[in-house]
Amino acid sequence: MFNFISPEDWEFAVKVIQKEFLGAIWDTLYITILSTLFAILIGLPLGIILVTGDKKGIRPVPSFILVIVNGIINILRSVPFLILMILVIPVTRAIVGTSIGTKATVVPLVFAAFPFAARLVESSLREVNPNIIEMAQSMGASPLQIVLKVLIPESVPSLISNATIAFTTVLGYSAMSGILGGGGLGKIAINYGYYRYQTLIMIFAVILLIIVVQVFQTIGTKLAIKSDKRIKN
Repeated sequence: MFNFISPEDWEFAVKVIQKEFLGAIWDTLYITILSTLFAILIGLPLGIILVTGDKKGIRPVPSFILVIVNGIINILRSVPFLILMILVIPVTRAIVGTSIGTKATVVPLVFAAFPFAARLVESSLREVNPNIIEMAQSMGASPLQIVLKVLIPESVPSLISNATIAFTTVLGYSAMSGILGGGGLGKIAINYGYYRYQTLIMIFAVILLIIVVQVFQTIGTKLAIKSDKRIKN
């Protein structure tokens, strides 16, 4: 399979792997985990507003608020990530002081991921059985109590599954951020595989990205199954 790769390329690839891959793996995990956490922190309340603030929800809000929230989410989801990275450069510089590097990558990743996370949260909450919500309302529970003690607990398995999807999506975005100076495995794959035609290094970077996705997907699936009350019984 690798007959087209010269011994010199193998030797160079081994040196790069030994010198740079460990740090690149750490940068990738750092960027992805941090960005996913911030995206969920922003997306969770937005998803809750979309569900509870609906005219048939437990706490309807003025329609213009839903229009604004939906508009922001739909617009940001419609912009390709590479273009979004360029658009938010002023915001990135204002927050972290630079528009390139590992830390700077987190800002556009959050902008790209939180609308996606909001939709996933909305989807998870809408899966909750309406009868359970009606029962809580009949017992005098407030909207906040319903959210904290009914909607979120009942949708935990789905939320975990969707958080895993969000993580893998952010991981893909983080790999693309290498084009504009982001760190991690994506940067190595682009700098060596694309610009310097070191195919072997690019292949190793892709394999590691696949492994990271598989590990976190497995963990997320197991946590979702473990938290599902129906499966426990």
